[in-house]
Amino acid sequence: MTPRSAPCHTADRPARAHAPDTPDGAQASHTLEALRFHLYGSRLIEASAGTGKTWTIAALYLRLELSHGRRAREGDAGDETGADPTPTAFHRPLLPAEILVMTFTRAATKELSARIRARLIEAARCFRGEPAPRGYDALLTALLADYPDQAARTQAAWRLAMAAEAMDDAAVFSFDAWCQRMLREHAFDSGSPFDEA
Repeated sequence: MTPRSAPCHTADRPARAHAPDTPDGAQASHTLEALRFHLYGSRLIEASAGTGKTWTIAALYLRLELSHGRRAREGDAGDETGADPTPTAFHRPLLPAEILVMTFTRAATKELSARIRARLIEAARCFRGEPAPRGYDALLTALLADYPDQAARTQAAWRLAMAAEAMDDAAVFSFDAWCQRMLREHAFDSGSPFDEA
């Protein structure tokens, strides 16, 4: 079993990730792999219903909390195998309030927040050495392999547990709620009356 190439895709419309910042200005598109997805810059994840978007968002959230991925190294040009030297990790671990997740409905934001919190708690338990509640978990197994020493695992477990506790401050919004919040917070800058924001 390999880590979920997420979101798992349907036969008619595979999940795609778009990166608007390709060198030639074109929009790149590829099947998303949650463990190798680049965690910096602007990214759009597009997928059909039932393809695992929530699972993927929770997986990416874990990686952002841990700053998991390949780090940039000075003079890095790849290796003899031709592996991509592009870093995939964000330059530092993030807190829930620093990660913006947007969806279409307010009901979806509640489910998404709950699922992210549950995944953070589950990952913290695994990093503490407790068994995964649902048995084998390919994503958590792969993440644990990237943190081989116990000190790194202990720190990761603490960070994930603190993130789960801080989920009440998480920036998980519907598009309309995010826009309302921005108008309210920047009413003077936007010229909007306070009663409309």
